[in-house]
Amino acid sequence: MRLPLSRRDVLVWRTVGLALLVGLAAGLLVAAYRALLGLALGRAEAVDRAVAARPLLLVVAVPVLVGMGLVIAWAVRRVPAAGGSGIPQVKGVLVEGLQVPTWSVLGVRFLGGGLGALAGLSLGREGPSVQIGASAGQAVATAVRSSGVERDHLVTAGAAAGLSAAFNAPLSGMVFALEELHRSFSPLVLLAAAAGALGADVVSSAVFGLRPVLDFGAVASLPLGQYPWLLVLGPLAGAVAVAANRVLLGMQSAARRLPGPVRPVVALLIALPVGLTVPVLMGGGDTLVRLAETSALPVLGLLGLLVGKLLFTGTSFGSGTPGGIFMPLLSLGALTGAVLATAATHTGLPPAARPALVLCAMAGVLAASLQAPVTAILLVVEMSGRVVHVLPVAACALLALLTADLLRGRPIYDQLLERFLAANPQTPRGGGLVLDLAVELGSRADGVAAGDLALPDGVQVAVVRRGDVSHTPGADRVLAPGDRVELHVLPAQSRHERAAAVREVRRTFRHDLPD
Repeated sequence: MRLPLSRRDVLVWRTVGLALLVGLAAGLLVAAYRALLGLALGRAEAVDRAVAARPLLLVVAVPVLVGMGLVIAWAVRRVPAAGGSGIPQVKGVLVEGLQVPTWSVLGVRFLGGGLGALAGLSLGREGPSVQIGASAGQAVATAVRSSGVERDHLVTAGAAAGLSAAFNAPLSGMVFALEELHRSFSPLVLLAAAAGALGADVVSSAVFGLRPVLDFGAVASLPLGQYPWLLVLGPLAGAVAVAANRVLLGMQSAARRLPGPVRPVVALLIALPVGLTVPVLMGGGDTLVRLAETSALPVLGLLGLLVGKLLFTGTSFGSGTPGGIFMPLLSLGALTGAVLATAATHTGLPPAARPALVLCAMAGVLAASLQAPVTAILLVVEMSGRVVHVLPVAACALLALLTADLLRGRPIYDQLLERFLAANPQTPRGGGLVLDLAVELGSRADGVAAGDLALPDGVQVAVVRRGDVSHTPGADRVLAPGDRVELHVLPAQSRHERAAAVREVRRTFRHDLPD
């Protein structure tokens, strides 16, 4: 006997099927982007070696870099949404209802990212890969004429696919989309993100193999007797993350004092002496992570690399060149762990504990900078390939997150989104925005009747879902933790009013730590 499919069943199956299609498309695009950046960075290293052997080549290299910088500046000026990381822009699409040009973003990502890698800038591919995946989701949503809610699910699936393909880490991509982009766990969002991430991983694995990008191999577990070192490493990683966020934002503010066309030119000219003198700082930081795990450099040498990588990333990212900070943050964490491990060997720490401390510090810096601890923990565990590291990695990430909170650190991508919105008020938005939020325990919505919610003008409760059952929001329906509430945000008088309304709604449903 065949059971009839409900309207909700059809919606779920359609969304998951489209999300899988998005994942496959995103996997192909990100694989091409990875290959392009890898080839470009290899050429940058070869050029630097040639210039070091024959200094007269500077006469050619400098004008070429200036020309490349001007091309990057022109491209980003034409499509501002394609500059920088890409993750804040994706959050803007999902949270603020931003409308960005799909194909133009893809073109500038490939052009600007390739030129930046060709110059050896300290930028990662992971953030751009997230936006490339999200663009694939937008393209599919447009092709099938999706509704606003379905479009958001497909954009989420594409973002998860982008990170999955960038790292060969599908679980991390899925959780990142939930924790960083949505800050909540909806069953349908979870299914869409999972389908997208797994679809992209199939493509990425077929092209690059099954190993994660940062394959640590068999890292020995940290003995229980060495766990007290986490009490030092966690706060240290949190402090480094807060410092990194402030340096990146400060460098961005400083770069904005320069004329737009000059910013990428300056960044590319800075990259030339860096590549000639300390080539290990070039690129996202894969080489630095491996160096931190195995190098016999003294503490001062590792500290020098840490400071150098941070400053070089600041000048590269502050220029607005398309490129991300995800991988540079991981490399800063790896160097932080190596600094402590090297110093601790003088007090009896066995050298075999070093790789584990490097892993823990990577999770700590990433968790404190993004304030997305689950993503950071899972990503590091996936890269190590052993769940035995979950406890020390999670402990370090938690201590780093608490330290960042004490230091009044804020999530880096939230701050970058605010800056993008302020710098680009002309970015178009959809006519209406749909928010799908969970009622969190202890929030202002917990235990309050739907009709008594203190919502801003122009915000309406459309549907309340408890489990698999959807309810029309009656005035006397009391909300409970775990309820999903669909809200419609009507077009406001101005961008600032709309943004303020969205922030207020999210504060109503989230239980945040007090200031």
